Amino acid sequence: MDHISDGSEPSGSITATDAGITATDAGVTAPDARVLDNPAHERFDLWLGDELVGILGYRDEDDIPGFAAEPGEVVAFMHTVIVEDFGGRGLAAVLVGEALGSARRRGWKVRPICTYVRRYVALNPEHLDILVAD
Repeated sequence: MDHISDGSEPSGSITATDAGITATDAGVTAPDARVLDNPAHERFDLWLGDELVGILGYRDEDDIPGFAAEPGEVVAFMHTVIVEDFGGRGLAAVLVGEALGSARRRGWKVRPICTYVRRYVALNPEHLDILVAD
């Protein structure tokens, strides 16, 4: 799976332009919130300042038994977790929106295993074109 930036975004860093809810809507300022790809742990990390407050785990489907995708073709978004003390602020939406935007820019197709990702896409249908059918 390609985790190397093609120059359209800084290496590992994702902008807030594709989220259905902005960091400001979630009650944080833009400089405080950032989503970074962490390929060593197969996840996107949501940071507020210097604190890791959320993750969205993913796997390349060629690594998952029972799926027939080619390497880098389909990425499964497995689970979304926000630290309990930061819940209820819309941060999961920021994280998922940013991860979907990154997937689009990288040319990934996404299989939403995570129920939160599925609900997010149902409310933000502009991402439907990058999803694969079950």
